[in-house]
Amino acid sequence: MLKNPAAKYRSFAPVGLKDRTWPDTVLTRPPAWCSVDLRDGNQALIEPMDIPRKLRMFQALVKIGFKEIEVGFPSASQVEFGFVRKLIDEELIPDDVTIQVLTQAREPLIRRTFESMRGARRVIVHLYNATAPVMRKVVLGLDEDGIVELATSQARLFQELATQQPGTEWVFQYSPEMFSGTELPFAKRVVDAVTGVWQPTPQRKCIVNLPSTVEHSTPNIFADMIEWMHRHLARRDSIVLSVHPHNDRGTGTAAGEFAVMAGADRLEGCLFGNGERTGNLDLVNVALNLYSQGVHPGLDFSDIDEIRGTVEHCNQLPVHPRHPYVGELVYTSFSGSHQDAIKKAFAARKEGDLWDMPYLPVDPKDLGRSYEAVIRVNSQSGKGGISYLLESEYGLELPRRLQIEFSQVVQGVMDASGKELTARELYELFSREYGVGGISAPTHQLVEEAGAAGTTVRLSADVVVGGRPVSVRGTGNGPIDAFVEGLSAVAGVEVRVLDYHEHAIGSGANAQAVAYLELRVGTRTLFGVGMDANIVSASLKAILSGVQRAQGNALNEPQAVAAAK
Repeated sequence: MLKNPAAKYRSFAPVGLKDRTWPDTVLTRPPAWCSVDLRDGNQALIEPMDIPRKLRMFQALVKIGFKEIEVGFPSASQVEFGFVRKLIDEELIPDDVTIQVLTQAREPLIRRTFESMRGARRVIVHLYNATAPVMRKVVLGLDEDGIVELATSQARLFQELATQQPGTEWVFQYSPEMFSGTELPFAKRVVDAVTGVWQPTPQRKCIVNLPSTVEHSTPNIFADMIEWMHRHLARRDSIVLSVHPHNDRGTGTAAGEFAVMAGADRLEGCLFGNGERTGNLDLVNVALNLYSQGVHPGLDFSDIDEIRGTVEHCNQLPVHPRHPYVGELVYTSFSGSHQDAIKKAFAARKEGDLWDMPYLPVDPKDLGRSYEAVIRVNSQSGKGGISYLLESEYGLELPRRLQIEFSQVVQGVMDASGKELTARELYELFSREYGVGGISAPTHQLVEEAGAAGTTVRLSADVVVGGRPVSVRGTGNGPIDAFVEGLSAVAGVEVRVLDYHEHAIGSGANAQAVAYLELRVGTRTLFGVGMDANIVSASLKAILSGVQRAQGNALNEPQAVAAAK
């Protein structure tokens, strides 16, 4: 890199639009959308789409709801020409969808393009020629007058060829290519000259498309350029003002949004931003940004994973896992503090509330994504994420202090492995640690005796403690109290219940009770967990779980937990 990049590169001059209005604009409706996946996106692929892949992409775009689709550059190759003919000849274009085709301002290419359109119901035919100073000087060898003559002569050819096919409804579109690098007065001059030829009306508009063919400036300057053109173009009421942003500076989405705020009526781009170099405007990003602000974009991304699969197949390029709204990881939090906030917000949210969730700009379910991947556990995670996965996937509602205790167990595993733990792996670790499913219900008998001081419960049970079978006999004001008294006597250590939580998982005949008991076993304070169809049995299992954890027994080994009978 140069120590003085100013010796080689220059900054982009501001427009100087002192009375700009676009920064205060609030978008309340979507722009018109035009997908260019099949043309601009296709020409950027290592291996351009064949006709079956182009057709699959076209059908996906129709299903999403695009009403304008640029289907190709029919003068570029026989595949491009043949695909356009296939759509027309096989009547594959829905009545409410208009196809668009592109051509350079060269007579043979224009004639070939119109030939490809024979029999079409309605077509946007898109003319472009370069206008920027570097293109005028180095590539075309034309001055400003020469560029205007080139554009207007080919615009007249458009009119001539269109009249030869009166059965087609023609919509003309013009792009001053490299508008982003063209002087604004000259961009206005050439556009006005073209619309002067076409003479659009408010009832029969043409499209003027202003591309940031290469993104040179910050998006605010591009917005100023669009607002300047919006104010100064002749016949503005007869023009659909379109923009076609690229993403060379990584700000294509902002440029597109700012352009609509500045007066643009229409956006051209691709699904997930495919396109040359760093890509075209990502139409999904802009559309779902609108959706997240309460504006329906008029496009349906209810099954965004299916759309991603189609795009990856057709483009033979992967979508990045961090890509906005669609990437595999974009709704996922690994950070413990993030997970804790999400868990608490989900618990507090009521159906019908406005969406106001930390770290989740939209509800993943609106886009066909489940909550399964919202929280994933690795070494950066905390108790909130761990407990969220156990609750959402397995119905376990861990008390807060148990969350803290088990998170330390998880952290030890994570520190050793350095890998992510899935919800299933967390559940298996929890089951091993607390003996869930491994401790059999103690065979027990209860006798209740009513007296002046209240009901007394006498309990007898046969259990395994420390690998040896023992008989427990105890008395208390309830089964738990009685079991703890008897167990303390035979275990050789005092057992006390400090806290108790229970809940049900499932309902009906398949319901299971889960008991979480915080215990003091000798000098140790720790939790035991039990699960059973009977709440008393679940509680007794939880006490055994805690005692055997305190004694260091492997709760998942059957010989250490089998009941005596």
